[in-house]
Amino acid sequence: MTMTRLHSNAKTFAAAVTLLIHFYCCCSFVTIVQSYSLNNINNKPSSSNNNNIFSRRSFLFQSPSVAAAAFGITSQISTSPANAAGIPSVSEGMSAFASGDVDRSIGIYDTILENDPRRKPYLWQRGLSLYYAERYQDGADQFAADVAVNPNDTEEQIWHLLCLSQLKGVGSLKEARRFKLTVGQDRRPVMRAVQRLFLSEGGTEEEERRRQLIDIIERGDKGSKFYASMYLSLYHESMGDTTEAKKWMVQAVQTDYAQVSGTRDPMVELAKVAIQKRGWSGRKA
Repeated sequence: MTMTRLHSNAKTFAAAVTLLIHFYCCCSFVTIVQSYSLNNINNKPSSSNNNNIFSRRSFLFQSPSVAAAAFGITSQISTSPANAAGIPSVSEGMSAFASGDVDRSIGIYDTILENDPRRKPYLWQRGLSLYYAERYQDGADQFAADVAVNPNDTEEQIWHLLCLSQLKGVGSLKEARRFKLTVGQDRRPVMRAVQRLFLSEGGTEEEERRRQLIDIIERGDKGSKFYASMYLSLYHESMGDTTEAKKWMVQAVQTDYAQVSGTRDPMVELAKVAIQKRGWSGRKA
């Protein structure tokens, strides 16, 4: 009797521990995300100065199963090869985009959505492809859907503005700002600086914020230099300044981050595609 009771108690205790672990893991996901940084990708210890970059795109690319689980669609989103039903994977679309076949990447993402429309708010990759296919309204709609489920992503807000700035009915970043999406504060210093530039009111304030981004390019960490250069290029593209847009995008792909430590970051691939699609040389002007 005593042994039976002990065995029963042990089973109950084990079940309770399992439940607590599961609860802890679920509650700790946000903490895991917040502590994840590009320093982790580079196998470096986290810095306490809060200068690390956390890219949602990098996180989703590096850890698709964890990210999908966080969004509550574990079995729905996969970046692995095509599943048994023959539906293409997100990674196939990303690979097509990285190779410069933007239209094919869109076709892949659209096939995924035809199979399961619920996945649209999580396909930020599709928005990037739509931008470089010059389907700006569709791109803006995609990023607006993304923000609806991830309201703290500054990059979605910026890409939404970039798409709108290219629309004939809007025509400029200045006009696009009137339709900006509302997002929370980004924890990455470089993205807060990028956001301030894109949301500037013009005049001396805008020039000062542009200079602040250049200061990050000159003095920031490796990842920040890449992101600041890439987004400064996109800012100038939205302003119609092709010369400056080319200068900063070329510089972005030549950073140490793009060449070495951040080669798996999808945004590095995007910078390379931008140069290819725009017909720019990979050398500094």
